Amino acid sequence: MNKNFIWKFLKKLANLNYAISILSMIICCCILGSIIEQDKSFSYYQFNYPYYSSVIILLGLDHVFRTWWFLLISSIFISSLLMCTFSTQLPSLKNARRWKFVYNTSVVNTNKYYLQNIDSSHYSFTNIIYSLIRLNFFVFCRNNSLYSYKGLYGRIAPIFVHFSIVAILLGSVCSFLLSFVVQEIIPKGEIFHLKNIIHGGFYSHLPADMVFRVNDFYINYNFNGSIKQFFSSLSVYFHNYRVLYSKIISVNKPLRFFSVTFYQTDWQIDAVRMNIGINFSIQKKFIKTNINGKNCWLSSVAISRTKNIFFVIFSLDNNLLVCDSNGSILQEVIVGEKFYINNTSFVVQDIITSTGLQVKIDPGIALVYFGFFIMMLSTAISYISYSQVWIYMSFESLEFWGSTNRASLLFEQDLVYLGKIYSYYLLCISKTIVKIDKILIE
Repeated sequence: MNKNFIWKFLKKLANLNYAISILSMIICCCILGSIIEQDKSFSYYQFNYPYYSSVIILLGLDHVFRTWWFLLISSIFISSLLMCTFSTQLPSLKNARRWKFVYNTSVVNTNKYYLQNIDSSHYSFTNIIYSLIRLNFFVFCRNNSLYSYKGLYGRIAPIFVHFSIVAILLGSVCSFLLSFVVQEIIPKGEIFHLKNIIHGGFYSHLPADMVFRVNDFYINYNFNGSIKQFFSSLSVYFHNYRVLYSKIISVNKPLRFFSVTFYQTDWQIDAVRMNIGINFSIQKKFIKTNINGKNCWLSSVAISRTKNIFFVIFSLDNNLLVCDSNGSILQEVIVGEKFYINNTSFVVQDIITSTGLQVKIDPGIALVYFGFFIMMLSTAISYISYSQVWIYMSFESLEFWGSTNRASLLFEQDLVYLGKIYSYYLLCISKTIVKIDKILIE
């Protein structure tokens, strides 16, 4: 009883309509995950979805692809594909490889192609075999019956499609369980650990024995002042003393070290470090603001109880502007240049910048890429048509039948070539026979 129940359940699981309904649910989940912004704060959903924020948080729509119900749906769909593959597709492939000999016309009357009575005074069973081999058919012969096929790879394509989808879904599950995402804003010259975790899987772990250092940060600008690219020089240290790897990264050119990937995401100007007088040095924070539609960074230094001077910088490629409290530009200075205000010397030692990094470990992404590669490969293979030919040798002629699952015009062209090649072989035999007769008579 239990065995029958399990078998019926598995057959139901492999049903096409059931699989389509599960796939439709996954598609709906993907649509929701695309419409609703993922991994935002609760206040973000309260502001943008004031009437649905509680429902979004309750159902986990803020992280659709990491919810238990999405994993359950994916697991059911994977089981359905595997069951369909092993119960339907593989037996169908095995059946396609079997020899199907025929000995009467009633067996294949339903085939699309039906050509009969290929008459010839010197018909040859051997020549028709050679003709089929010339057209890349696999030929099998038994007694007076012949069976041949080509394009069997086209029958493998549905199996590849199933396995590619399974690989993609398993890759997403691995990403959910084993991946983590960290975002950091690190000042230039600082050593850091991975701490600011945005997302971590249940079985993910941070590499605790490795530390990282931002050696340098710089920006390339276009002629019009816009940013062309920004770069970070990173080093990976083992136990804080031995350099394992170093690389200059930029946008779309990350650092990959074993399973850890560093992406360049953002940057900011933090502070200015300067010397005042001979023995006094300060560090003042920059505040990002906007002047006449341009982004800039502003910092102030008190030179008396009632007066301040302001340092303004528009880009790392420009000099610093020294302004008074009325906004008038006093002078323009560069890093390392000494200048005087009220008979006091100032030297800007350094402009402290920070680089924004996103650090990811995602072991499932390789499986996802592999799944998409197999899917593209199976799409190309699916265009190969599966063609079959049956031939039965009667007393007076060769009986011929053929069928194909697609590319009917190409199959008809193969039949035309088959007739020409067969006729050519027959003609060669006729000439040989005539020549032998002449030799015998002489």
